[in-house]
Amino acid sequence: MQYQWYPGHMTKAKRQMQEDLKLIDVIIELVDARIPHSSKNPDIDTMATGKARVILLNKADLADREKTARWKAYYEAEGYFVVTVNSKSSAGVKEVEDAVKKACQEKIERDRKRGIQNRPVRAMIVGIPNVGKSTFINAFAKKAITKTGNKPGVTKGKQWIRLNKSVELLDTPGILWPKFEDQSVGLRIALIGSINDEILVTTELGFELCNFLTEQYPGALSAKYGVEEDEDGNVMLERVARARACLKKGGELDIEKAAGFVLDDFRNGKIGCFTLEMPE
Repeated sequence: MQYQWYPGHMTKAKRQMQEDLKLIDVIIELVDARIPHSSKNPDIDTMATGKARVILLNKADLADREKTARWKAYYEAEGYFVVTVNSKSSAGVKEVEDAVKKACQEKIERDRKRGIQNRPVRAMIVGIPNVGKSTFINAFAKKAITKTGNKPGVTKGKQWIRLNKSVELLDTPGILWPKFEDQSVGLRIALIGSINDEILVTTELGFELCNFLTEQYPGALSAKYGVEEDEDGNVMLERVARARACLKKGGELDIEKAAGFVLDDFRNGKIGCFTLEMPE
C-alpha cells in the first residue's frame, strides 16, 4: 500500500507559513516522540533557514522513555533546543518558555543594545497533523484557546496567541509534505493517526503494527490481549479477533475490527509505551 495524504488546504497553509516566517523569531516544531524522525517535516527545515529552532518531543507519555532520551540527545547534537513534553498532563511545558528564550538569546541581546526592551519573542508553532499542537498551546497558555481533537486536521487556519509579555505564538495548521520518498515513513505516520484513516486499509496497518511489536517489544500483545504471540501479524490479528469476540454474521472472524482495536489501543497507550524508530 502507498501511504500519502496531501489535501489542497496543506498547499495553501504552506504558502501562508512561508509568508509569515518573515515575522517570526523562532520556530517551535512538535514531533511525536514515538516517531521523532518520521513526524519531522523536511519542508520546515527548507523554509526555516536562519531561524532559531526548538523541537518538542510531544506525547512522550506514549513513547519508550529510554529511547526518547536518546532522541533528545540526538537532536541537541544537531543544534536544536529540545524539550520532552506530555501536553495532556502539562509535563515539561514549563521548560518550553526557557528553551524559547535560550534559542532567541542573540535576538534578545541585539534588541537590548538597540534600546528595545520587553518586545515579546514571536514563535511559530508547526507540526504534522495530529501531533498535538492545539493541546500543547492550551497547556502552555493554561487555558482553552484552541480547539483540540484526536484526529488530523482540527486546526484549519492560523491564529496569533499572546501568552504573556515575553512570548507570542502563531499557531498553524498541521501539514505534511507532498510525497514520502520512504514509504516506511508514511507507514509510521499512518500508525500514529496523522493520515486520514478513511483512505487507509485498517487490516494492513494492524498487520504491520503487530509485526513490529512482536519483533521489538515481545510480550506486549500477549499481555494486553491474553493470546500467544506469533511472528506473523495475520495470525496475531486472528488471535486478537478471537480474544475480543470480533465476529461477523455466521461466526467468521472480523479481522478489520480486531485491527481497529489494536490500532486504537496502540495510539492511546493501552498496550504500552513504544518508539517505532531510532536515530541510527
